[in-house]
Order: sequence, then structure tokens, then C-alpha cells
Amino acid sequence: MIYDIDIAKQVAKSLLQINAIILQPNNPFKWAAGWNSPIYCDNRKTLSYPQIRTNIKQGLAAIVKNHYKGANVIAGVATAGIPHGALVAEELGLPFIYVRSKAKDHGKQNQIEGFFEEGQSVILVEDLISSGKSSLDSAQVLKDAGMNVKGIVSIFTYGFDAAAENFKNAECEYVSLCDYSTLLPIAKEQQYVEESDLTVLNKWRDNPAIWKK
Repeated sequence: MIYDIDIAKQVAKSLLQINAIILQPNNPFKWAAGWNSPIYCDNRKTLSYPQIRTNIKQGLAAIVKNHYKGANVIAGVATAGIPHGALVAEELGLPFIYVRSKAKDHGKQNQIEGFFEEGQSVILVEDLISSGKSSLDSAQVLKDAGMNVKGIVSIFTYGFDAAAENFKNAECEYVSLCDYSTLLPIAKEQQYVEESDLTVLNKWRDNPAIWKK
């Protein structure tokens, strides 16, 4: 779900403005999963724009403070969630840790980097949620280490039914600043896409695995 519709609209405008999100329904991108996609999302670009970066940091911090009360620690999902997680932790004055996609094969072989204690409540910060698998894998790593995962926050989510099902099965909640459903009307209003593109863009989200195959 999204946290606040007005914030979601402003984030959508910002992501489109700096080309962090690009919509190409007639010239789709190819995802690593092999899917054709009319959208490309790279929220790392927001880090290069101080005002947008600050707005996102404050928005994510507001979710943690007002929706997930009582968090002791902020965690970032490697790699794109690390800088945004660190910014949120700084905004809230909380400790920060991050979760690797897999444990190191040298040294202490850590998968969680930073100091934490069993029983602490943690919020995971992610830049983007598609299927939710990487976020939920990181949440499980934290749970296995004895932490209480209160939820996951992200900048953007595609809003796939599969993601909702994955989070439900994992009994883990997530809240995003912006989502695909909010983005499309803004993209039309700002003339990034035509009215005729909206049907195609909505069909992709309904079944991305077979879209334009």
C-alpha cells in the first residue's frame, strides 16, 4: 500500500522529472527475469538530486515514525536500499545496518553488517519492490538473527498481485511512498505518455511475465 496519496503524487512527478522512471510502451525494456517491460525504474538517480533525495528521506522517515512505531534499528537491503536506509536512520537518529544478498565468503562471513542485538525491532528500507523476493529474503535473514521485523518501506512498488501474495504468505507488511497506479495518471497529466498508452501500460501490470511475448 502507499502511505499518503499527496506524497505519492509528488514522488511520481519527481521520479518522472529526473528520468528515474522511464515509460516506453512501444519500445519495451528487457528485465533480467526475461520479461518485457514498458517501465524502467532506477531510484538510485534520486541520490543525485538533493531536494528530491531529502523529500524521499523525509517521506520514508514519516512512515517509520508514524506507521511503524517503536523501531530500534533501520536496515537497508543491498545494494540500492543501503543509501536510502542510511539517510532514514540519520533523519530518525537510529542505528543503521544492512543486509547482504549473501554472506561474505571471507573474514567473519557476515550477511548482516553493523551492530545489532537480538530482540531489537527493525524496519527494512528498499528502493523498489517488484515481486518482493529480495526484500523478504533480507527480512528472513534478520528474523533468523533474532530481530523483530516490523515491516518494509520502499520508494516505489509496481503493485503486482504476486508481490501482495508473497508478503501475505510471509506475514510481512510493506508500505511504499509511490506505486504504479499513482504513477500512470501523473505520467499522462505531465505528457510523458498518451491516453492511448494507458491501456497497454495497465495490461503489462496485469500479467508482466507474458506481456508482448
